[in-house]
Amino acid sequence: MTATNIPDDHPRARSLRVREAMKDAVEAGLVHATGLIAHGRGEAFDYLLGETSPPEAEAAGAEAVRLLRAARRPVLSPNGNVVALDAAGCVALAEAIPGLRLEVNLFHRTPERIDRLVRAVEAAGAPAGSVLGREPDARIPGLASDRALCCAAGIGDADVVLVPLEDGDRCEALVAMGKTVITIDLNPLSRTARTAHVTIVDELTRALASLRTAPPGTGRFDNTTNLAAVRRRMATHLLESA
Repeated sequence: MTATNIPDDHPRARSLRVREAMKDAVEAGLVHATGLIAHGRGEAFDYLLGETSPPEAEAAGAEAVRLLRAARRPVLSPNGNVVALDAAGCVALAEAIPGLRLEVNLFHRTPERIDRLVRAVEAAGAPAGSVLGREPDARIPGLASDRALCCAAGIGDADVVLVPLEDGDRCEALVAMGKTVITIDLNPLSRTARTAHVTIVDELTRALASLRTAPPGTGRFDNTTNLAAVRRRMATHLLESA
């Protein structure tokens, strides 16, 4: 099935179109093939949310906005899946948060993939030359993979980092560096979700859209408590749907 013959009234129309877009992104060299597995896993958790943004995501988003707006050097670091799913949303958030820089980072890194992703973000509206990642000049300590490569003007000097759909190893390494880490992750059980200071358990495009307009939180936020509430919500939805 291709995106052109998915009927608008299909109950899974949006999901099917996103899957087609992700497949196309693999073929275009933006997304690694394993990224499709990660995307499918996220969809499964979104079913447990009823494919809607829960109140816990709103609370986490408000805290994320507070931290990003108060940051000295905030950075949003998208990977291939993030760019493929919502490059425009990343650019819009960078426009909404003063000083927020964009830096592409990859596990399956090649110069060609980095260049394609940077160009994709620029095509989505980022000013030419503003997206970091092509020329890393720093490293994240404690990582053996290419995830360690970063830019001093971006992640290297950031105090608050938003890393959506992130691998647990880089999340842990960023926290160990003393950075405040925010993530967007549909899996409340993941190492990333449990390691980050703020975890927005929501679908990426919904979360990015919400962050652009959410009022800042009060600072009275506990990530562990919030994740527990999300897990209870998912369990309840699962039981009530049986």
